Amino acid sequence: MSRGGEMVYIPDDSDFSSFRAQCESLEGWHCRYNKAGVTVWSQGQEESCSVQKIKTRISCKDVPAETLYDVLHDTSYRKKWDSNMIETHDIGRLTVNADVGYYSWKCPSPLKNRDFVTLRSWLPLGNDYMIINYSVKHPKYPPRKDFVRAVSLQTGYLIQANGAGACVLYYLTQVDPRGSLPKWVVNRVSQFVAPKAMKKIYKAGLKYPEWKRKHDPEYKPWVYPEQNTLPSVSLAELSVQHADSLENIDETGLPEEHLSASDHEA
Repeated sequence: MSRGGEMVYIPDDSDFSSFRAQCESLEGWHCRYNKAGVTVWSQGQEESCSVQKIKTRISCKDVPAETLYDVLHDTSYRKKWDSNMIETHDIGRLTVNADVGYYSWKCPSPLKNRDFVTLRSWLPLGNDYMIINYSVKHPKYPPRKDFVRAVSLQTGYLIQANGAGACVLYYLTQVDPRGSLPKWVVNRVSQFVAPKAMKKIYKAGLKYPEWKRKHDPEYKPWVYPEQNTLPSVSLAELSVQHADSLENIDETGLPEEHLSASDHEA
């Protein structure tokens, strides 16, 4: 995502087109899971447990594309459905369709928890929507001792309308977890973690309209930029987060049997 690797920039139409093409293409992708309307693909060397690309697709009947777009933007609602999230908040806005945010999440035990600082950008295209991000450094959000700072090379969502009141959601992510992970973790991401996450988003979409009616229903700054009260952030304050500048931990020896029961839910 970060062109040339050095300059922080706001994604343009060509970046969104490239992201959509990756979501829709099957070339070079290996199917790892296909069950109950959820498909997971991966790209990259399985054995090396290195930085992989993971792509997931789910059909969401009874959830319009614009509703799912709202769900993925609404940080207040995210606290309701994303049980893996520890903390999230928007740091500041760059433009009407780009901001900087912080997110931390619980990794399956016994792994250490991870966090990110990302530049996020979004693009509504008629009945389709895209949200993409990549990791940046912000001077007020350095790595913390209680988290491993991970790096999103490219992560995002493509939401495509699928007839009246339904949609298809793609989630594509390439993340450097800043840790040498056990092979069982890499396998579990495609077999358990990714499908479970997609089903959670779908269920969140079904429940969102009722929740939103009771929680500031007119407030949608991602749709109405004039409602955005975040402080402005300058691109000059940010720099690209390079993975090699961060601590890298070795968790390859951690055994799978220490997983908690909730980690096995699919």
